[in-house]
Amino acid sequence: MGGAQSREGDELSDSEYLSEEEEEEEEKHDEHGTSQVNASLLDDVDSRLKALKLKYPKDSTPPLSQKADVKNAVKLYLHIGGSTPKAKWVVSEKLTSYKFVKMMRVDGEEGDELGLGEGFWFFVVGRKIKVKVSTDLQMRFFGDQRRVDFVDAGVWALKFFSDIDYRSFVTKFQNCLFENVYSLKATDENKLKIYGKEFIGWVKPEQSDDSMWEDADDGVWKSPGKKPIQFPEKETRDLLEEFEEAATAGGIQSLALGALDNSFLVGDSGVQVVKNFSHGIHGKGVYVKFEDGKLGSAQKSSTPKKPLLMRGETNMMLMSPLKDGKPHAMGLHQLDIETGKVVTEWKFEKDGTDITMRDITSDSKGSQLDPSESTFLGLDDNRLCQWDMRDKTGMVQKMVSSSSSPVLQWTQGHQFSRGTNFQCFATSGDGSIAVGSADGKIRLYSRTSMRQAKTALPGLGSPITSVDITYDGKWVLGTTDTYLILICTLFTDKDGKTKTGFSGRMGNKIPAPRLLKLLPLDAHLAGTDNKFHAGHFSWVTESGKQEKHLVATVGRFSVIWNFHQVKNSAHQCYQNELGLKSCYCYKVVLKDESIIESRFMHDKFAIKDSPEAPLVVATPLKVSSFSMSAKR
Repeated sequence: MGGAQSREGDELSDSEYLSEEEEEEEEKHDEHGTSQVNASLLDDVDSRLKALKLKYPKDSTPPLSQKADVKNAVKLYLHIGGSTPKAKWVVSEKLTSYKFVKMMRVDGEEGDELGLGEGFWFFVVGRKIKVKVSTDLQMRFFGDQRRVDFVDAGVWALKFFSDIDYRSFVTKFQNCLFENVYSLKATDENKLKIYGKEFIGWVKPEQSDDSMWEDADDGVWKSPGKKPIQFPEKETRDLLEEFEEAATAGGIQSLALGALDNSFLVGDSGVQVVKNFSHGIHGKGVYVKFEDGKLGSAQKSSTPKKPLLMRGETNMMLMSPLKDGKPHAMGLHQLDIETGKVVTEWKFEKDGTDITMRDITSDSKGSQLDPSESTFLGLDDNRLCQWDMRDKTGMVQKMVSSSSSPVLQWTQGHQFSRGTNFQCFATSGDGSIAVGSADGKIRLYSRTSMRQAKTALPGLGSPITSVDITYDGKWVLGTTDTYLILICTLFTDKDGKTKTGFSGRMGNKIPAPRLLKLLPLDAHLAGTDNKFHAGHFSWVTESGKQEKHLVATVGRFSVIWNFHQVKNSAHQCYQNELGLKSCYCYKVVLKDESIIESRFMHDKFAIKDSPEAPLVVATPLKVSSFSMSAKR
C-alpha cells in the first residue's frame, strides 16, 4: 500500500460536536433530501417565539445549577465515522456522571461485600459505559481541554466542567489502575513498596529528574558546557513504498534481516532468500526448501518460529515450538544457507537433563557478522544462559546420525529457583543483556554475570512481550500489549560518574520512563488484534552512531516514532500532561492483513538524502519495503 500517514492528536471544540439526535436527523436529510418548509410558516413561528421572550443558552453546556445537582458531572461524546472524511464527534450525553465502583466482574452487582484484595475497579459513565479499569482503555489525557479520550467498543471522550474536576478524575483513575494491577491500595507506602525509593519517579513523575534524557541526546555522554543538539519538532520525511515481494510457498512465518547481501523470509516449508538494496529488499528467485517440505524428521516435523543468523550470515538457527501457542522448544535446527541443508539438530541439555528454551538471541548486536561465531544466548521462564556449539575441547560438533543429536554446551548462566517469568531478551553492542518478565519488570545484566541483575527496573505492571536495546546500551525499549515503554539507563553514581544500569545498580535521581501509545481512535481502528508486538530501535552496529527511529506492529499497522522527538522533553505531546510523559506523534503504514513484523534494515543501506535505512514490513503473504526520503 502507499506511504505512511502521520498521526497527531487533534484539538476539538464544542462547535464541532453534534448530538446523537442531530446526527440521526442529519443522516435522514442526507438520505431523503433537504426538508422543504413554507417560508411564511417559518416567519410566523419565529415571531410567536420572539413574543414569548424565551432565553436560549448560547451552547450546549448545561447551566451551573443543573451541574451542581450531579456528582462527578461530565459531558460524554462519541466518535463516529472512523478515519473517513465524514468522521466527527457527536454528543452522546449533554450531562451525565461517572464513578469508579469495585466489583467481581463486569455484570456483577454494585455494593457487593468484597474482602481486602478481592474484585476489581470498574469505570462507569451513566448507563452507556461499564468497563474494567486497565490500560486496555487506552486513556489519553488533555489537560488544556479538561478532556479524556478512551476506547470501549468505540471511541469516547469526557469533558469536565472545571480544572478541579478533571484533575480529580485523573487521580482517581490512576489510583484504581494501581490497585487493579498490584492488588494494593494506592497509598504512598504501597507505591514505595512496589517501586522503591530509587524509582518513585516512575509512579510520581513530578518528582523525577529528566535531565538525563537531554544529557544522553547526542549519542555521546554529555560533557560540561556541551549543548544538546536541536531537532525539529515534527518529522519532515515521508515513507514511500519501493518494493513489494510475494511470499513463496506456504507464506511467511518470520523475518530475518541481514546486514550483508541478503535477508531471509522464513516459512513453513523453507526459507526465501531476498537481496538487500538501498531502497529495501527484493527477490533473488532463490528458495531453500526444507527436506520433504518439512523442518526435521517426518516424526518430529515442526514449524520454525524463531530464526537467528550466525557465522557471517551463512548459517541460520531455527527454533520451533513444541506446541502451538507455546514458545518453548527442546532444541533447534542449524541450516547452512549456502547448501540449503540442515546440517545439525541441536538439543538443549543441562547436567544430563533435557531442558527447554523459549527464546534465543545473538551474544551482542552485530555478532551475526562474525564468521567464527559459535556461541549464542538462550532464555527460558527461569533460565538465562549462553550456549556453545563446540564441545568441551573446543571442537565444532556435527550430527552423527539422524537418530542422535549433538548437545549444546551450557557455558555460563543461571537457573533461578523462584519464578522470574522471563518472557524475552535482547543484547547491546557490548553484550549487555536486558530481560523482560511477565510482571512488567526489566532486568539488566552485564555480559560477564548472568547470575544476578545489576539493575531490576520495576516496570508498570503490564507483561513485557518484547525488548530491545540501543547499540550503546543507554536506552531500553519494552513492548506491552497496549504501550511501549522507553527507559533511559543512565544514572550518576555516588562518585559523580555517569554509568548505565548494566554496569551498576541504578540509584539517585533515576529518570522516569516515557510511554509510546496509539491515539484511542487508532487503537480502535487497529481491530480486535490491536496488541503491540516486537518494538525495535532502528539498526546500527557501530560505536558513535545513534538510532533515529522506533517501530512496532499492532494489527494491520506498522507504527513509527521519531526517536529524537520522543526524547525531547519540550515535545508538544508532553505539555499539560499529568502522569508519565506519553508520545502520540507517529506515522502509520497500513497493510491489508495483519503484520508479522516491521524492522528497519541495517543503517549501511541508508542513502545520502535519507535519514534512515528502509523499513521492511512482512505479512503472511508478502513483504514490502519503504524508503524514507524528502517529502514530495
